[in-house]
Amino acid sequence: MPASVLFAPLFIGLFIGAILATVFWIWMLVEAATKESDQGNEKIVWILVILFTNWVGALIYFLARRPTRMRTLGR
Repeated sequence: MPASVLFAPLFIGLFIGAILATVFWIWMLVEAATKESDQGNEKIVWILVILFTNWVGALIYFLARRPTRMRTLGR
């Protein structure tokens, strides 16, 4: 069996993972921009964190800030 046949599923999996990470990053960026409170600097700080740290920042926002925001602001 050629090596390309063995590695094709790996490359396809990595490609799909990259697409899903990008979609998640855009989702969290849009959510931070549209649903964060306009009071104070929290909105701009979270947008910058998500922009500059990519999917890691999006994951931090999703796990740390989003539940708190939903609990306090209800959105």
